[in-house]
Amino acid sequence: MSALQVEQPAWMDEDLRIFDDGVAKFMEREVAPNYERYIAQHGVDRQLWNKAGEMGLLCVSIPAEYGGGGGSFAHEAVIMDQLGRKAGDGWGISLHNAIVAHYILNYGSEEQKQKWLPKLASGELVSAIAMTEPGTGSDLQNVKTNARRDGNHYVINGSKTFITNGGTANLVVVVAKTDPTKGAKGISLIVVETDEVEGFRRGRVLDKMGQKANDTAELFFDDVRVPTSNLIGPDEGMGFIQLMQQLPQERLIIACQGMAVIERALEVTAAYVKERKAFGKALIDFQNTQFKLAEAKTQATVARVFVNHCVDIHLQGKLDATMASMAKMWVTDTQCKIVDECLQLFGGYGYMNEYPIARMYADSRVQRIYGGTNEIMKLLIARSL
Repeated sequence: MSALQVEQPAWMDEDLRIFDDGVAKFMEREVAPNYERYIAQHGVDRQLWNKAGEMGLLCVSIPAEYGGGGGSFAHEAVIMDQLGRKAGDGWGISLHNAIVAHYILNYGSEEQKQKWLPKLASGELVSAIAMTEPGTGSDLQNVKTNARRDGNHYVINGSKTFITNGGTANLVVVVAKTDPTKGAKGISLIVVETDEVEGFRRGRVLDKMGQKANDTAELFFDDVRVPTSNLIGPDEGMGFIQLMQQLPQERLIIACQGMAVIERALEVTAAYVKERKAFGKALIDFQNTQFKLAEAKTQATVARVFVNHCVDIHLQGKLDATMASMAKMWVTDTQCKIVDECLQLFGGYGYMNEYPIARMYADSRVQRIYGGTNEIMKLLIARSL
């Protein structure tokens, strides 16, 4: 049961509640028991992707004609919520489902959709999007990776870093300059099927502060040749526009992920302070504990209502960049604050990785960085004033 007292939103209908139950059982069976191993090996088992495909959890918001589940973003929100509640945060399924697959769905040719989406839905292909470079983060228009046209092929050269699913992905959407003289207008998105090319190599799986169950990696492209038919969109130079159009959904995804962690943090902390005793009474009986959790519950309630509202307007096609930026900034700032306050109530045990609150603390910090830093979010919000 949630620590909050927020009614389920109207979009959470009976079918979604049944789906939610199925996702929860899958997470309990396939993810939670293996999570320590996933952390130790810095990535989930490759077979988990195939099992998720068999269970219909991959590409749930992709039309059935392309092998997907035929659902909506609401189905993706359910998966994100269960990931956070079952401590499966490191698994990059939401990036695969709700980000990469949607670049192909929204901008790909019919041939590309028929070729790649069914394989993404089955788990035969695991996806990643390669944006960030060693010298370029939020400033995407200055990426250095280039794709030079050579007959009916592109020759790709460059390096990428901090790539979610990078250690496993065998379909990578690469952000590259097809015309370095045009700035943002020279950026294109090009698909690289890593098993089909030469010159592609993976660097190290990065040793991160948190999110250790994800195989975040460096990727290198050395004269990688792919057909020009792997360009996403009918023309070169559309990549930056495509990225900007999809970023609101990506930022809402981050907000949804953060919301699930907030609720889990409150639940585990409330349970702990009721059991833990100090000076002869339970921690929950101290006024400081009550006040801290009262503040956290109130902030979490505001965040949950806002996230539910953003999902609702997104399902209606009305979520804009400003609203998505506010959701990302507010929820992730709140997430880090609440998790920190909850950890404090655990005392020394909160600093031990065997306690889930310690993992949540480390995992939460990156939420204010990826998908555009929260400082970038403030700039975007300010432009709407």
